[in-house]
Amino acid sequence: MAVSRRVRGGLLGAAVAGSLVLGATGCAGGADEPATGADEAVAAGRLCGGKAVSTGAGEALEVITGSSEFAASGERSTVAHAAQELADRFASSATATGDVCRVHTADGTSGDELRITWRLSGSAPVDDPAEKFTVLKMGERALTAPDGAFLRFGCRGGKLPGSGPAHIDIGVERGGMPTDPEGDPGALRDAYATVAHSFSLAMAKALGCEDDGGLEARPALDPA
Repeated sequence: MAVSRRVRGGLLGAAVAGSLVLGATGCAGGADEPATGADEAVAAGRLCGGKAVSTGAGEALEVITGSSEFAASGERSTVAHAAQELADRFASSATATGDVCRVHTADGTSGDELRITWRLSGSAPVDDPAEKFTVLKMGERALTAPDGAFLRFGCRGGKLPGSGPAHIDIGVERGGMPTDPEGDPGALRDAYATVAHSFSLAMAKALGCEDDGGLEARPALDPA
């Protein structure tokens, strides 16, 4: 993959009306802040508990951020912690939101971050996505754009009780004030989708979802 310059910009707002809009990050019970400014610089594979970022997703993070070194994640900024929080919230509500992890480059600041979030939704997606999104054939629905991506998968069994599947969104987007993304749009779409798939698959495994929530081992980056 060619490395692009650092991208800044959010993705939420009214982009996906009523369907894949994730809750604001930093909500109650979310992951703790990453260890921004810590002396230790780590490779992408050690971020967020060490099981969330595949080799391909590590390369994708370099495309998105322009860096191969990152600030170490906080102790609770792990997929395992987020999965347990999601399971606890699922026991009392069909809808909830939370943080999985926040990624900072080793030389970044608190305003320069990539946010990975989760959301429990009460139903499968039905609305049409905003025009800027490319729809990919992953999970129940995957949307990617040059400034972020969302992947929804169904999870049955494991830590989530009940006969019906839970619908879980994983979002990957820039924090801070929205600006136009810089870099090759196609490479950025693939990069965000690859990171979203890696965290979604890690979450499905951590929750013990049947058939890994229907997710394959590798992301499907061709448009649906």
